[in-house]
Amino acid sequence: MKKILTEFRDFISRGNVMNLAVGVIIGAAFQSIVSSLVNDIINPLLGLFVKADFSNLMLLVKPVYDKTGKLTGGAIRYGAFITAIINFVIMAFVIFMLVKAVNKIMEVGKKKEPPKAPVTKVCPFCQSEISIKAVKCPHCTSDLDDETEYSD
Repeated sequence: MKKILTEFRDFISRGNVMNLAVGVIIGAAFQSIVSSLVNDIINPLLGLFVKADFSNLMLLVKPVYDKTGKLTGGAIRYGAFITAIINFVIMAFVIFMLVKAVNKIMEVGKKKEPPKAPVTKVCPFCQSEISIKAVKCPHCTSDLDDETEYSD
């Protein structure tokens, strides 16, 4: 049992798990901002075209009312579904932009590797690929000197 607790402690104390936890908390908080944007700004603007409160659009199948006359069921709330889709698209776009920015920042710190020196060349006589250090082509036995032009 002690070994399992030790492994669990090591698992929890890793940076990746803590980063994930912080990301989930910030994502949940940011989701409320996106929901407010959609519900308070985008839906009213879309409602101008639909001529109704966009999030309350529904298709009544078999309406069920309570004693006060309030609708309690039997409706397909497609406006709420469309609102959820808009929320998702906005969240996905923001996350895409954040990941793109983080990737760009990560590239700044990396050193670019210089191009590697070629290790082969092409024989000008038989067009075979040979070692860059070769002085005689192993395929056609032509003598290669430093003045011979090589094509890559």
